[in-house]
Amino acid sequence: MKKIILLFAIIGMFGFQGCEGPEGPPGPPGQDGLLGGVIEITNVSFTSANNFSIVSNFAPIFDTDMVLVYRLSGINNGVDIWSLVPETHYFPDGTLDFNYDFEFTKSSVNIFMVGNDLGTVSDEFRINQIFRIVIIPADFISSVDKNSYKAVISKLNIKESQIQKIDIQ
Repeated sequence: MKKIILLFAIIGMFGFQGCEGPEGPPGPPGQDGLLGGVIEITNVSFTSANNFSIVSNFAPIFDTDMVLVYRLSGINNGVDIWSLVPETHYFPDGTLDFNYDFEFTKSSVNIFMVGNDLGTVSDEFRINQIFRIVIIPADFISSVDKNSYKAVISKLNIKESQIQKIDIQ
């Protein structure tokens, strides 16, 4: 009887051990295996010739990925100030002057201006604009302050050197 129990103990010991093999390749870059990226588009000019709209294409993203767009709205002491789009500007009386907005698909983003008379909007807001398109996993969007470009980039662990830059000209 002792031999049978010993035999079962030895078989059980081998049976409950997990199999182990070589470690697999590392996962994709990003936070917890999440993919994300930033594309900067420069020299964006909104004119009547382009219907106050530009389209930027990128590699197809997953159905669940999200896109955020930020506009370089200023520089303070050498630090870029990024404003989340949609971004609305009003006349002093409180009526709508214009705004920037966007729509995206799995492989492109359309950034456009909306307003009553876009041709009269100051060149400061229409000519040579810079935008950053941030692609993020859908699960990630609820865990960060979207209004803060720095918070989003930090959470995605994206360095300035990793930003793909495209000149629209």
